[in-house]
Amino acid sequence: MQAPFPCGQSWRGDSDNSSAHAGTHEIDFNRGASATADLGDTIVAAARGRVVTAAHQGSANGYGNLVKIDHGNGWYTYYAHLRSISVRAGTTVKQGQKIGELGNTSKPGNAISPHLHFELRNDGSYPGSVEPVRFDGTQFAYPEQSITSRNCNDPEQLCGPGFRAIDWAYLRGSAGVHQGTVYLAWNASTSNNCVVTVKHRNRSASSATSAYLEPAGSKRSTDSGSFTSYAGPVTRSSPGCIRWGGAISGVTYNSPSEHC
Repeated sequence: MQAPFPCGQSWRGDSDNSSAHAGTHEIDFNRGASATADLGDTIVAAARGRVVTAAHQGSANGYGNLVKIDHGNGWYTYYAHLRSISVRAGTTVKQGQKIGELGNTSKPGNAISPHLHFELRNDGSYPGSVEPVRFDGTQFAYPEQSITSRNCNDPEQLCGPGFRAIDWAYLRGSAGVHQGTVYLAWNASTSNNCVVTVKHRNRSASSATSAYLEPAGSKRSTDSGSFTSYAGPVTRSSPGCIRWGGAISGVTYNSPSEHC
């Protein structure tokens, strides 16, 4: 699970500053210097899953516009008080996909300042079902902590406007452990390709990660180093055939000449 915010953003979370919190592991997030500075900020899925709720809760509770995502095996995330909702119940969302915008919606007569109310729950009874949250494998330092989002899975987001992922390769290490994915994206309006290598494990620690792109007849462009989340984006004008690939901790993918 990653933070419910776009890649690289820093947010402050608090679990004990609201009388509405029935459990000790519910977190309210803000990042702006004023009460309304965060209003309308993008909220993204903390992990892949199926949307089971995407609606205003009326008088049933104080969540207002709520998105609830089922991640399987009895685990759910809650995103409450949203100003707007960008997904529909019954659809599948990927990690890092926009699901709504931060707001201050609640039940009638309940005036609150804008913030994201976030929960991780299991199948038990509330409030005991609210579990401690772990972002990027590390438990949130209750009751308060500032975090930087490593929710950097979306190649379209990393490559920029106009890019669409057209190919990818999984980097699997020993015993089939999924270390990450190398993505190839294409921008039809500029005839540019983009390659990013995204880590899916151990993002709290830097490790050798690389991404490269080699248009036919040209020198290879590479981004490599010791990174926590991803390598790239590597962007090149490439109207003809290309070679592309990347690596994480010695696990490598090298494409043939393709996408001509």
